[in-house]
Amino acid sequence: MRIAFLGTPPEAAVALQALHRAGHDVALVVTQPDRRRGRGGDTSPSPVKRTALELDLPVRTPEKAVEVVDELRGSGAELGVVVAFGQILPVPLLESLPHGFVNVHYSLLPRWRGAAPVERAILAGDAETGVCIMAVEEGLDTGGVYAEARISIADDDTAGQLRAELADLGAQLLVETIESIPGSTPHPQEGEATYARKLTPEEFELDWSAPAAQVSRMVRAANPNPGAWTFAGGRRLKIWRAQPADADLEPGHVAPDAPVVGTGEGGIRLVEVQVEGKQRVTGDDWRRGFRGDHLGAASPGDRRP
Repeated sequence: MRIAFLGTPPEAAVALQALHRAGHDVALVVTQPDRRRGRGGDTSPSPVKRTALELDLPVRTPEKAVEVVDELRGSGAELGVVVAFGQILPVPLLESLPHGFVNVHYSLLPRWRGAAPVERAILAGDAETGVCIMAVEEGLDTGGVYAEARISIADDDTAGQLRAELADLGAQLLVETIESIPGSTPHPQEGEATYARKLTPEEFELDWSAPAAQVSRMVRAANPNPGAWTFAGGRRLKIWRAQPADADLEPGHVAPDAPVVGTGEGGIRLVEVQVEGKQRVTGDDWRRGFRGDHLGAASPGDRRP
């Protein structure tokens, strides 16, 4: 099938590679413009652009998707595939191809429509999630579903790990489904819709009065981005990996001989942490160097941006 592909991050690149390997004719790849993606001043291409260039596929990087409507119409593509493109698709673009567009969405719709379905599923303590191949329409993730696949969420899954697993599952489901989409009718979404709003660094400041299970979910959902954090001795401390632990400590208090912190219910063992401006270290190494006995904001001045 001749298709157009719209996507940006690593999981989208996985889907593009799968479609290419399956023999589909990718007429055009559309992705976000080159951006600053690290601490340096240089710009770099998106993972999808890098993959498209490696596969010798035509690629466009519009600031606004509407800029490529005419090119999509003239591409000869029958169907558009969208995977985490990063822009709202305007109606003229959605109407530019004979069979419209489908989206690979990383949740079991209608649960977790929106920008951060993987992270919100972990935060909510969902036991399972999955992938939907859905029709793209003007509403936010409201289109009918052609196919879905489910997986369990493990107690130690980070958002990064779960997203990588869903990327592979989604690419496989897309390849299995895409030929049957033209001429078929998707099933309407059923059930209560929930919205997976965009993540902000501020919401991942850890509340040590919460139960250990909730703190653990916060850490897992924020890894790799934006990172869960607290204050340690007046400096920001990012918690990259942690796990519930038995502890009889007041919330926020640190055990004297182990990287274990009290919570509102149980304790949390810090497995991997990072003091601002320094490299990541194990929780044990951090505890040996930490002279305090409490985590959390000590004064209003600690809450700087």
